Amino acid sequence: MRARSYDPDLTPPWKRPRAAPEVPADPGLVVEEVTTGFCGAVIRWEKTAEGPTVTLEDRFGAHRVFPMVARGFLLEGREVTLVRPKPAGAGRSAPARTASGSVAAPRARARVARAGRIFVEGRHDAELVERVWGDDLRVEGVVVEFLAGVDDLPSVVEEFGPTPEARLGVLVDHLVPGSKEWRIAEAVRAAHGEEVVLVVGHPFVDIWAAVKPAAVGIPAWPDVPRGQDWKTGVCRALGWPENTGAAWQRVLRSVRDYRDLDPGLLGPVEHLIDHVTVGSPAGPVGRPTP
Repeated sequence: MRARSYDPDLTPPWKRPRAAPEVPADPGLVVEEVTTGFCGAVIRWEKTAEGPTVTLEDRFGAHRVFPMVARGFLLEGREVTLVRPKPAGAGRSAPARTASGSVAAPRARARVARAGRIFVEGRHDAELVERVWGDDLRVEGVVVEFLAGVDDLPSVVEEFGPTPEARLGVLVDHLVPGSKEWRIAEAVRAAHGEEVVLVVGHPFVDIWAAVKPAAVGIPAWPDVPRGQDWKTGVCRALGWPENTGAAWQRVLRSVRDYRDLDPGLLGPVEHLIDHVTVGSPAGPVGRPTP
């Protein structure tokens, strides 16, 4: 009787980790390297004696070379294994699109930063804008900076010195008529004029809430009683550890593209990008209506 052979791996099949999907390292693909967190667009694939490598370029133009190991990268928050890119033209039936929904410019490199800027209230706002509109902003040469709130906005705008050739756009959280934020925005508009300084707001109490609950895997964003820190209150209500930094990374990783955001944020950001790119030879970047 022949002896029966067994798989040396005694882990039950249903408990074994699934193989990460293989994704061609096509130029322009935006991924994050898992060990360093370096995020950038693929600009080159090379075959070396040690194995294949991929070169990424981040939004500041910095280059990093990484080995193409299994499960070595994150694509839209999911582990993937990068493989040799497809031959030019192979299997292409539709133009590639960026996370904002615009047509991706093939082999596009970040242009020199234009004089105009977009200001947002905080770091989380800036990271969300980068995740969805980063490719478009690099092509257009638009830099996004974050403020520590809007109290100092008039002095920040004055120091920037906006002009028709150096337009400024500002995104403000929960801009409600009659509020302190609204009065500050009105003062900036009156001092500089909307043709050079555009201040727009979104309806959410915090940028977290601009992410659709379904994308995060929750039924709805919880109501947090007035007087409590909103982010901490959200963590408590959802049973998450009260580490708002870690919670934000969880929320940010859930965003794959513009479809995971509420239209209440999409419109204002698109308006700001169009505002600061007026006069661009290519014109504002066109995107589908959400």
